[in-house]
Formats: sequence, structure tokens, C-alpha cells
Amino acid sequence: MKETVLEVKDLVTTFKSADGPLPAVRGASFSVKKGETLCIVGESGCGKSITALSIMGLLPSNGMIADGSIFFNQRNLAEMSPKQMQKVRGNEVSMIFQEPMTALNPVFTVGFQIREPLMIHLKLSKKQAHMRGIELLKMVGIPSPVERMNQFPHELSGGMRQRVMIAIALSCNPSLLIADEPTTALDVTIQAQIIDLLNDLKEQLDMSMIMITHDMGVVAEIADRVIVMYAGEIIEEGRVEEIFENPQHPYTKGLLASVPNVDDPEFDLKPIAGSMPMLNEQISGCRFHPRCPYAFDKCMEQSPKTFYVTDKQSVRCWLQEEGVEQNGGRRASSL
Repeated sequence: MKETVLEVKDLVTTFKSADGPLPAVRGASFSVKKGETLCIVGESGCGKSITALSIMGLLPSNGMIADGSIFFNQRNLAEMSPKQMQKVRGNEVSMIFQEPMTALNPVFTVGFQIREPLMIHLKLSKKQAHMRGIELLKMVGIPSPVERMNQFPHELSGGMRQRVMIAIALSCNPSLLIADEPTTALDVTIQAQIIDLLNDLKEQLDMSMIMITHDMGVVAEIADRVIVMYAGEIIEEGRVEEIFENPQHPYTKGLLASVPNVDDPEFDLKPIAGSMPMLNEQISGCRFHPRCPYAFDKCMEQSPKTFYVTDKQSVRCWLQEEGVEQNGGRRASSL
């Protein structure tokens, strides 16, 4: 059995406001094993990126981890000081940020930005870091890497900037890579290249990876396991084939139904009614019930328990207890 690299337990992340703390992540628990790719999916505002920033210790100044633990290789990142986190971040745990157009510093060359983590974490000389940077650019498929090292980000295309971000993230051979919407703002062809590159590098370097996305097509391509988040809560979890072939939560079904199917001319897109609730919005019971076509009285009164569909697939939905069928879904057993 593969070792667990990351274990998040009951994570609660809040933001300060005039009305008091606003929870953005509400008791999230999950783990990532060595060599595994875990995809976290959901609409914008569901808490995906805040979960990643909590792990990285990069929350904005008004954000904080209010409760829970984040164990990475038996060390609780949630209890580390900023100085301790600096030694872990970019070295053992790296992150590819959401916007390749803005994530790189425009006033420094590509070479400077690749050399920096190598010199800080691996204590390489400038010359050694420069040569390693050229190797990294080759590894991520950037042509003419020697020339690229002396260029500024604005001189590169969006796809090349994303490859540079990947090279920087992998420069210190991290055990865990977090990729936050790594294909955002890229055209479809470049998106496919980036996904293939991440898959290949993960296998080559024997890394674990957390992929954050709203694109179910990306999930199908790269995931081993999937977590579905809604309004800061994990509402369904399972192996990728279970989530796609036997989704249990109405929200998961809605996400899958809203993906176009180019192979079926009869396919009818079904958008999810309503929108994600605001952080300060008070909702009793299940937070999805205002948008759920299957909601009944209990959904509006009590937060759902976790039910197991299989030993690997779990869901938080009262429909499982009631045995209500949703397009042939099977009933789960209570935790």
C-alpha cells in the first residue's frame, strides 16, 4: 500500500470581516498518496483554491486556518511558522498558480526566476542554477532554452509562460505539486499539451499531485481520485471511474450534465440552476438544497452525514439515507 504524503483533517479556513469570521473551507478532510493525482473540482467560489493556499501557507492577510491540521510527511504545516514554511514551500511542496500571464514577475528574466529557488533551497551557485534552469526548460519542452533564460515573461506566449511556471515548480523535485487551474486562459490545443506534460512529468518524477479545476474533461484525463467541493464542503469523493460512471450527489450529476458531449448530437446541456452562495450567506441544513431538484424537508434542516457507496466512494447527501433514486444511482450505507 502506498504511503500517504498529505493528510488534511477537518480544515476550517476563515476570512476576517466586519460581520465576524467568514468560513471559506468548512471542515475539509482528504489525503493524497505517493504518486497519486487527486483532482478537486467545483464551481468558482467553492473553496478549491483557498484549500490549496491553506496547504501552501499563502492565504491573504485577512485569511487564517481556524481549525484542523495539514500533515505533510508527518509534519503539521498548519502549525509551522512563516520561516519554517519558507523551507517547505517551493522545495518539498510546489504550486503552479492560476494565471500564467500574471504569475511570473514581469521585471525579472525567466532565468532569474528559475535560478532563485535553486539557489535558496538547493544552495546551488548562480552558474550551477543557470545550467539546471536550462535543463528544466528542456524538460518542459521549451525550444531554444539557452535564449529563453535571458528573456522576460512578456516575450513568451501564454503556453510557454505556463511551461516556465511548471519548470519553476519542479525545480527542487518536490514530493507534492499543486496545480491550480493550470490551463486557464490557454487555447484548447495548448491545454491538452500542458495536461499531457504534467502527466508525463508526474510519472517521470514519481510525484504526488493535486489538480484544482472546474473542467471535468481535464479530470477525466489526469485524475486517479476526485473530490467534489461545494460552498467550502467536500460533498463527494471517489475514484475517477466511480465519479464519472456512478455519481451520487445531485451537484456532481449537475457538473457532469453541464459538460458538452460532441459525440452525441442529441445531448442536451443542463445547467445547474442558481449560483454558489456567498460566504456570509446563512443556509441551514445542506448548503446545496436551494439549488437541488431533489431537496426535501430534512435537507433544509440538518447537515447531511457521510454515506459510503463503496469502500472508496463517499457522499454527503440525505437522499442516500432515504433511498431516493437519481437516474439509477444506488443507495449507500451510512458511515
